[in-house]
Amino acid sequence: MSHQPRPIAASPGTTFSASRIRDTVLQLLDLEDLPPIVQAGHPVLRQHAAPYDGQLDDAELGLLIGRMRAVMHAAPGVGLAAPQLGIPLQLAVLEDQFDIDPAAAALRGRGPLEFFAMLNPRYEPLGAESASFFEGCLSVNGLQAVVTRHRDVRLEYLRPDGAGAAADFTGWQARIVQHETDHLHGALYLDRAELRSLSNNSEYSANWAGHGIDAARRALGFLND
Repeated sequence: MSHQPRPIAASPGTTFSASRIRDTVLQLLDLEDLPPIVQAGHPVLRQHAAPYDGQLDDAELGLLIGRMRAVMHAAPGVGLAAPQLGIPLQLAVLEDQFDIDPAAAALRGRGPLEFFAMLNPRYEPLGAESASFFEGCLSVNGLQAVVTRHRDVRLEYLRPDGAGAAADFTGWQARIVQHETDHLHGALYLDRAELRSLSNNSEYSANWAGHGIDAARRALGFLND
């Protein structure tokens, strides 16, 4: 029987050897079942992940991306970063194909996001506009909180084939891009959240899962002028 690989953990600023990262990936790929998602409190989520620089061969990278996509779908979620599987490598997968209420989708600027994997991503805002909505994370089970993020961003990254790429994102897609890129730099959405909005999933569903955040803002007392 395969054993769950031990996530790599070290102090911030540590350089992770290519062989150590590769060994962790190979252990994960050898598992019979999907690996669990690392939860908040584990230091792997608070480390600046190593830039991808050929630590894996093309076949290994493709298998890892496929495994990450399977974990993301099973969760289910719209993004997953390698540190969430215990791998401190700048790799994330993103995809949003959920059917949601059309009015809520319009308010959030949420449309389908085709699957893609990004290596060594970085983003910059396009303009000064921001948007505030409830947000959750697969590594912070059971909680959601309001996060203010750039409404529009430009993403630069490497594709799995090594080609450089750039794309502009807006609305909910921009939120996913920012959330997953932040993971690779040791940041969780809670670092940016309005903590007075913090709600467990049942309270969020019962009280705040409407089209916007105004009712929650008034009742919980955040983002007040």
